[in-house]
Amino acid sequence: MKKRCTAIILAAGSGSRMKSTTAKQFMLLGGKPLLWYSLQAVEQSEIIDDCILVTGESDIPYVQREIIEKYDFRKVESVVAGGSERWESVGKGLAALQDKAREFPNRDGYVFIHDGARPFLTEEIIRSTFDTVQKYHACVAAVPSKDTIKLADENEFAISTPDRRRVWVVQTPQVFDTELIVKAYTSLWEKAEAVGKENIAVTDDAGVVELFTDCSVKMAESSYRNIKITTPEDLKIAETFLNQ
Repeated sequence: MKKRCTAIILAAGSGSRMKSTTAKQFMLLGGKPLLWYSLQAVEQSEIIDDCILVTGESDIPYVQREIIEKYDFRKVESVVAGGSERWESVGKGLAALQDKAREFPNRDGYVFIHDGARPFLTEEIIRSTFDTVQKYHACVAAVPSKDTIKLADENEFAISTPDRRRVWVVQTPQVFDTELIVKAYTSLWEKAEAVGKENIAVTDDAGVVELFTDCSVKMAESSYRNIKITTPEDLKIAETFLNQ
C-alpha cells in the first residue's frame, strides 16, 4: 500500500532579483501565474495526495481567491504564511503538516518540498524522486553539472576544482521520509533559537538533513528544464520551453 505523499510548495519569496513590483510566483507565464504550473503538476499527479502551500502572509487572500479557487486546485489542503528565509517557510509548512486537525495525517509517509518558482515539474520527476526516496529515505531532484565548477576563497581567487563527474546541480523537489525531515527541522529550529536566526545558513532541505541526521541524501534523476525562475532572463528561457 502506497504511503501518503504530501507536497509543500514554497511561494513566499519577494523576487527582488526579478526587478519587478510583482512577486515572481505571481508573474505571468503563458497567461497563467508562475505558481500555477507547480500546483497543476501536483494536482494531476498520481503520486501526490495533498498539498500545503506556503506564501507571504499578506498574499494569502489573493492566493486563495485568484489561484486556488479560480483554478480549482483541490489538493491544496491549507495555505500558511511563510518566513523571511526559505528554511523558515519550510518549517512553517512542516508545522502545518503536523497539525492534529488535518483530515488526513502524514506521520509515516513522504514529504515533497518544491519551489513554486520551478514551473516545469513533471510527473516523471515526481516519479523519479518517489522511487528513490522509498529506497534511500532522502533524495533530491538533480542533474549532473554541465560546467566546470571552481571553489574560491574570500577574495574570489580559485582554490580548487572539483571533479565535474562528481558535481550535481541540485533542484527541487527534495523528498524525505516524514519523520526524518520533521526531526531535522525540529533540530534546526532549536539551533536557531539558541544562536539566532541570522546565524542560520542553510540553503536547501538536504543540507538540513545532512547537518542534523546521519541519513545520506541520494541524487534522483531530474531534467535540465526544471529551472528556477530567479531573474528576467530565466523567465525568457521559461517562455521558450513553454512554446516548445
